[in-house]
Amino acid sequence: MSHIALYRAWRPQTFQDMVGQQHIIKTLQNAIRENRVSHAYLFNGPRGTGKTTTAKVLAKAVNCERGPAVEPCNECAACVGITAGHVMDVIEIDAASNRGIDEIRDIRDKVRYAPSEVRTKVYIIDEVHMLTSEAFNALLKTLEEPPEHVIFILATTEPHKLPATIISRCQRFDFRQVSLEEQSQRLIEICREEGIEADGDAIAYIARLSEGGMRDAISLLEQVAAFGNGSITLDSAVDVTGGMAADHFYQLAEAIRDRNVAAILPLVESLMQAGKSADKCLENLIYYFRDLLVLKLAPQGGASTERVVDPERFQRMADAFSPERLFALIDTLNRYQAELKHASQPQTLFEVALMKLCTLNEQQGAGAPAASRTEGADSAELLKLREHVHTLERKLEQVLKNGVAASGQDNGSSKQAPSSVRSSSGRGGFGGGAGGVARSSVKLDKYLEAAGYPEFNQLRMKWNDVLQGVKEAKITVHAWLKDGEPVSAADGSVLIAFKNTMHRETTERPANREIIEKVMGNILPEPLRLVTVMMKDWQTAAAGAPEPKGETLQLEHESAGSEAPAPGRPEWVEEAVKWFGEDLVVVKDKD
Repeated sequence: MSHIALYRAWRPQTFQDMVGQQHIIKTLQNAIRENRVSHAYLFNGPRGTGKTTTAKVLAKAVNCERGPAVEPCNECAACVGITAGHVMDVIEIDAASNRGIDEIRDIRDKVRYAPSEVRTKVYIIDEVHMLTSEAFNALLKTLEEPPEHVIFILATTEPHKLPATIISRCQRFDFRQVSLEEQSQRLIEICREEGIEADGDAIAYIARLSEGGMRDAISLLEQVAAFGNGSITLDSAVDVTGGMAADHFYQLAEAIRDRNVAAILPLVESLMQAGKSADKCLENLIYYFRDLLVLKLAPQGGASTERVVDPERFQRMADAFSPERLFALIDTLNRYQAELKHASQPQTLFEVALMKLCTLNEQQGAGAPAASRTEGADSAELLKLREHVHTLERKLEQVLKNGVAASGQDNGSSKQAPSSVRSSSGRGGFGGGAGGVARSSVKLDKYLEAAGYPEFNQLRMKWNDVLQGVKEAKITVHAWLKDGEPVSAADGSVLIAFKNTMHRETTERPANREIIEKVMGNILPEPLRLVTVMMKDWQTAAAGAPEPKGETLQLEHESAGSEAPAPGRPEWVEEAVKWFGEDLVVVKDKD
């Protein structure tokens, strides 16, 4: 029997047949019993949880010739016709392919006519979130003043995409994922009725993979049954679905336990050669360490899953890990799982994730849950201290901006050699020069080391949001900032590389930097300071060129007093350098 035939054979025909949605079924039955059926319903929830099926059963219940009845008889002409899809007064529309305003106008024109075959017209609009805004507006009027003989049932997996005006005119029912126990019972019942031999471990494995969708569970059951020629085992289920066998879990866990990086690569290569996908392997590995953690923290709770085929061996593996290390392993795998969805080389990233697990300490990890619980108070104090230092730095910059730095004399010690790297941070130590120049040193070593960290990749993914936020705050600042590119982040600061000197220096002005850092604080997970560098200097450092000793990153802050030109250069040359940068200004002697 094909999957379509199997699913149709086991598709619920009455409310009683529905799995896992008893709270919704009871409400609908009470509404039918008391003759309080609404004119519009919104069914939303994950795929394969019974939204469209419930809509059809409701259509049969209100039109049953022996009703309206809380359970359709499935014997009368109306019930049989609706089940077969022959009744023209029960219309099922796929909004994914009929999403325009013309289709909805056609419904609006025809909805006025009374039903010809049954008692009530029922419109079932599946994937309703795919409708265009014009189509929603056309549907809104009909939902607001519907004829008495019409019921609308809207089904969607993404209710947040629906206009609030549509949702407010419907009775909303949230379908939940079907529990593993309920799915397993239904799959066992199907196997018994269809004469399929199935192991309990295999049924549990299929139920877990379906992620709460009964339709997906039946589809996987049929697929595995066809592969096993009428019998279902755990090994065959793992092979068909691309999962990892129990031995693979143990081998990887042993390598991670022993911090044996050399054993990781051959294991991954064997998995890929066997046709396993990197994302599915990583997902299953998260479940595996989760099971170890449950067995570690709640041994009496029973951590029986589809992978625990050898409880004694599983217990020994759980004893080899501390809870802190398991937390760190799961946390790291979760971060890499998010990146794996967009990776061009998934196998390489999977290998890197496993090697990272081998080098993790117990308190490491993106979130370090165990460490955060023991060091929460210290972290709070550290955050307060950082905020206080940040405030003091702001005040110091304001003092320098108002010209106080112009009174300082360093006898020319603030000058730099022409070959020095010109960059800026606006943080750290400040020194006053004759022209109100404030300087701070920035070493690129820590930024070069942090450039490839996953945390910085997440920041780069959100950089467009930062640019948009700056644009909304002040469009002129956005015009300067968009010339820069984030190249690294370390020690609570983000390093931006600029191609143009003037763009960089204008971005570094205190008022502009304050806007940028405020936007970054609102969008990024933690507040970051702005540090800048010229792109050519960053590329030179990244290529392995040694950073010259004693070089400083220089930023000119505007002062209230007049700026004195550098010795040996006319004032108009200084003005040109200020506007166009050292790289674009060339001074030639007339002679």
